[in-house]
Amino acid sequence: MKCTRIGVIGVGGRGAHADNAHQPENGWEIAMGADPSPEARRKFQEKYPGAAVTSDYRELLADPEIKVVFVMAPDFLHEEMTVAALEAGKAVYLEKPMAITLEGCDRILETAMRTGSKLFVGHNMRYFASILTMKQVIDSGMIGEIQCGWCRHFINYGGDAYFRDWHSEQKNTCGLLLQKGAHDIDVMHWLMGSYTRRVVGMGMLSVYNRCGRRSPDVPGCAQWSDAHYPPLEQTGFSPVIDVEDHNMILMQLASGAQATYMQCHYSPDAERNYTFIGTRGRIENIGDSGNCQIHVWNRRGPRSTPDLVYNLKPEAGTHGGSDPKIVDSFLAFVRDGAPTNASPVAARNAVAAGVLGHRSMRDGNMPQEIPPLDPALVRYFENGQKK
Repeated sequence: MKCTRIGVIGVGGRGAHADNAHQPENGWEIAMGADPSPEARRKFQEKYPGAAVTSDYRELLADPEIKVVFVMAPDFLHEEMTVAALEAGKAVYLEKPMAITLEGCDRILETAMRTGSKLFVGHNMRYFASILTMKQVIDSGMIGEIQCGWCRHFINYGGDAYFRDWHSEQKNTCGLLLQKGAHDIDVMHWLMGSYTRRVVGMGMLSVYNRCGRRSPDVPGCAQWSDAHYPPLEQTGFSPVIDVEDHNMILMQLASGAQATYMQCHYSPDAERNYTFIGTRGRIENIGDSGNCQIHVWNRRGPRSTPDLVYNLKPEAGTHGGSDPKIVDSFLAFVRDGAPTNASPVAARNAVAAGVLGHRSMRDGNMPQEIPPLDPALVRYFENGQKK
């Protein structure tokens, strides 16, 4: 079987997610990797001995045999690399967030429509069993019209993953409300059936600014360890930290419903806890992957006695089994134009709420209006990227 050749830009870290696309038995082959790190390239070639490597992503894009590209580089490079890949006629899987500015997102969408190159954004939480179960319940009408949504996001690995390397600077991420919260904002938009129209944010850097720093000459090392707690007793953090370590936003949706998202990077536990309240009941997740439950209440009574409980089991694959599912969805979209859960327009609107939420929290908590997307772009992507 002749395989479609795949290139990976950014083969270290999250770049391993692209491994799910290496399916020679189904006609997909990872054939080239690009990364400035010699060590990352070495490990990539160990995994794929027949693949080519380069330190310059432009060399990968110049190869006419590479038809599909995964952009897995740091956030601040997403706009540049994705626009270049789309201009080169490649089908693109872009890791979230789409970009770190609203203008960057819109430029990516405009390029995709103009070139006709296929664009897919990796919001893998749209493939989580817990999220899909909640969406099924909400869409059934079981809890009525959703008017209120909350998400509490406890991140016990924040000090390991985001405050020891490039994530710790606004110039690289805009901030962690966007970098980490883009997933959750997108999920809330999806389950509530509407996008944010106005956002108000609050947040501050209150803990990691007081931790021991590494020298600028020492490379960042974002290794996770349960021993890295409590945070004020740890060292080795980035020399520059100017992103907030807790964030919260209030979102007024276009539908009239309202939502809030709260995020903390120095919590001792880790979980996303969503609840959605409608005119006929409430739904909440207890755990977000693996052995978890979805609770539904339709009658008055204590929180301890839900009327319905969905018991979910672990699924194979990283991120609660969502990573292989979303990659398979992308490949089916590229090959057959199959519909997907993920949406480039939704990805842009999640970035919009995150970016403007940060703007609000850094500007006296003033409300920020979300600029609407060009209707021609909305129609193009809602039509399956067909002109």
